[in-house]
Amino acid sequence: MSLVLGRMEPRHVTDMVLIEQACFSQPWSRRMLEGELENPQAFYLVAEQDGVLAGYAGMHAVLDEGYITNVATAPAFRRRGVAGTLLAALTARARAWSLAFLTLEVRVSNAPAIALYEKHGFVPVGVRRQYYRAPREDALLMTKYL
Repeated sequence: MSLVLGRMEPRHVTDMVLIEQACFSQPWSRRMLEGELENPQAFYLVAEQDGVLAGYAGMHAVLDEGYITNVATAPAFRRRGVAGTLLAALTARARAWSLAFLTLEVRVSNAPAIALYEKHGFVPVGVRRQYYRAPREDALLMTKYL
């Protein structure tokens, strides 16, 4: 698979909304995603194959800290390395910006995502009780120290 990575642009938002709806019980809205285009702390990458949005990932950089906001892969592209490629690219950007760490939350029941994050060097550092709604669930807090 030949993925092309690039910065999120306004033209990606419609497909990102569709991927959000396919991936998450509480998807980000169009307005929220568009707001990230204007957020100076936000950095979003998209992965495309043959002009089709395969996935995206974003983070916020605050001082020397990185907070991953979203990692999402379109259902048709799952288990093809899209999320891993995006995580590696976010990590490279975090290192280039001299961030101390990257951190994220993931549903405690999402074993495939937890395994992916562990494969990319993230370690569990805590639990956020009842973090998610619909359904209500704890979040595992994972961090990768850079």
